[in-house]
Amino acid sequence: MSEPSKAVALPSWAEEMRQVFRAGATSQFVLHGNVFDLVPAPDGEGGTDFVSLSDFLTGTMFRPFDVVVRYDRGRGVRIEPPDPTRPDAYKGVKEVLAFLKGVDAFRSTPAAFDAVADQVEKLDLRDQLPRDPKRALEVIDRILAFARRRGKVQEGKKVAAPLKVAVVLGYAQFIAPQGDPIYVADLSQTLIQIQEWAQNPEVTSSFVATVLITENLADLNRSLVESPYSAKIRIPLPGADDIRLFVEDLVPDAAEFETASEVKRDVLADKLVGLSRVSVRTLVRRALTSGERITGAYLTRMKKELIEKEAAGRLEFLETARTLEDVAGHDEAKAWLRSDAVLLRRGRTQAIPMGYLLTGRIGTGKTYLVECLSGEIGIPCVEMKNFREKWVGATEGNLEKVFSILHALGQVIVFVDEADQMTGKRGGGDADSGLSGRVYGMLAKEMSDTKNRGRIIWIFATSRPDLVEVD
Repeated sequence: MSEPSKAVALPSWAEEMRQVFRAGATSQFVLHGNVFDLVPAPDGEGGTDFVSLSDFLTGTMFRPFDVVVRYDRGRGVRIEPPDPTRPDAYKGVKEVLAFLKGVDAFRSTPAAFDAVADQVEKLDLRDQLPRDPKRALEVIDRILAFARRRGKVQEGKKVAAPLKVAVVLGYAQFIAPQGDPIYVADLSQTLIQIQEWAQNPEVTSSFVATVLITENLADLNRSLVESPYSAKIRIPLPGADDIRLFVEDLVPDAAEFETASEVKRDVLADKLVGLSRVSVRTLVRRALTSGERITGAYLTRMKKELIEKEAAGRLEFLETARTLEDVAGHDEAKAWLRSDAVLLRRGRTQAIPMGYLLTGRIGTGKTYLVECLSGEIGIPCVEMKNFREKWVGATEGNLEKVFSILHALGQVIVFVDEADQMTGKRGGGDADSGLSGRVYGMLAKEMSDTKNRGRIIWIFATSRPDLVEVD
């Protein structure tokens, strides 16, 4: 994989991926998390361009390779050079296409490929190559076998250098979804082929890299997630520094930015933490085109709207101007919360609890107390809404997405109402195929992470504390 550009440093996750590949530890990667966002990449002229993850992998990470094979169920197999501007960029692609012309699984019309040697740059291969996973992975498997054989020693001398091939499987959860291979047609073949690329010594010792892209690990088949032969790398939401650079790229003219925003660049970046670059672009361009100035109120409204949209309605912001002074009664609870709020404002996060459990009958003001605490501390407060779904793996995927957003928000209060219904049970049960136990396990693991102390403050509310797990 390529070295980072002097103008544009590789993101931390990409640097980790490059080091793992160069160490020879593994050649298969599962990228998850913020996979639909824009990624900073060198534009070839010393500047920065923001591209999709798939284009970043092809044009930046796999630039030294000869061929990049991209596949997803929507667009089928695409065979491309990583850098079309390089001399002989299509040499490897031509070799692969010439090889595939004689393969039965390669669906092509002879007339379209008569000029394959000279016109490959102009061909649209999407209608000639298969889209269904079974046949598509067969084609990719043959390409990898051809790449390895190309460098074999024949009669005492090597006939050619090995072909350097990278494979990128987009929307991998739709290629190898959750489920038992016994009950899902062709799933066992798909899983075996993908895992073979990760564990076959002939493949791993070749100049071959395979990448699976999925938003949530919970949506991908467990045999791939739990495989020790692949590296799982999470792509986080951008931090404040990343957003600052992106906003400067969006609006490079300082005068134009000052006209559009009353919030300074540095302050703006801090306030937009928790959003993807795509959402930041939407927020800024919407203000520029509508003529509405970027004010504190505009940022609050848009950030709430965009984060709730990214969370697909599973997080809802609780906004209030009230403080604990507005709460009548509950004197002991207010005194405790006030003392912790002072510690939090002073940065003494190790002295405060990881979370709180509010118990009381319906109508006693548990939710109101949380809203007022949020106003007292002055940090965002979100309520976790229903994240359960009936589809296999969907609930776990929803939780994974929610956790990713919470981590990016920095300091945040997370309110879980009716906690006895939302948090699941240790061990689960046969009635829901163990879903309750898995939800409990994910929440317990997240809440017990001491790195989140003072950053993610959990507050559970319930009228039936006897139904909440003792943990």
